[in-house]
Amino acid sequence: MMALTRRIGRERSIVVACDVASMKELLDLVGSTADIDAIGAYKIGFALALKYGLGNVVDSARELTGKPIIYDHQKGGTDVPHTGSLFAELMADSGVDYAILFPFASPSTETAWIRDLHAKGIRPIIGSMMTIPDFLKENGGFLDGGAVKRILEIACGEGVTDFVLPGNKPLQAASLREVIESKVKSPSYFLPGIGAQGGEISSISAAVGSRWHAIVGRAIYGSKSPRESAAMLAKEVP
Repeated sequence: MMALTRRIGRERSIVVACDVASMKELLDLVGSTADIDAIGAYKIGFALALKYGLGNVVDSARELTGKPIIYDHQKGGTDVPHTGSLFAELMADSGVDYAILFPFASPSTETAWIRDLHAKGIRPIIGSMMTIPDFLKENGGFLDGGAVKRILEIACGEGVTDFVLPGNKPLQAASLREVIESKVKSPSYFLPGIGAQGGEISSISAAVGSRWHAIVGRAIYGSKSPRESAAMLAKEVP
């Protein structure tokens, strides 16, 4: 059965990255921020999912918010093609709405995992450039710019409309936006790297246009008052 998934109801929002260590911290974080209108979704990572079970984490968060839940496997989509169906079924069974993939393994894996998520009604968010300084080959990393662009081009061809761009690298984000928008009409961008990694909403929003969601973790959950920090960031969302 196809999942009945939620979608972010705003063109621009804050996505709270819930990279905390315990269920109590998660529930405190969600409970203290869920009524802030500019918060569009909550992102769950592997730590909570492995410790408590993804379905349990989602169910617990759902008691406090009706906003979408994004699962970030950090980094999903790097296995062989046929495991995409297992991943997609788990996403649907757990009740998540979006799943982030960074499909570095191969074109066949990327295509299979995207199609499997679509088949289950889960919306894929595809990324290809990470926020760390030494990601690209020219900076000491493993991948070159051509590979990064090709991942996005394949995703565009598979009907993906949601993409991860590095929120702390405005120039690279703007360049990748051009690749995407040459193939996809009105995409949305999810922007990690805001706050603790040096990115700023004011500079990155100019690089990616009008449809974006700033992914913010430590600047919210690591502060003395997550609610106050989230509310302050929300003021930057038009």
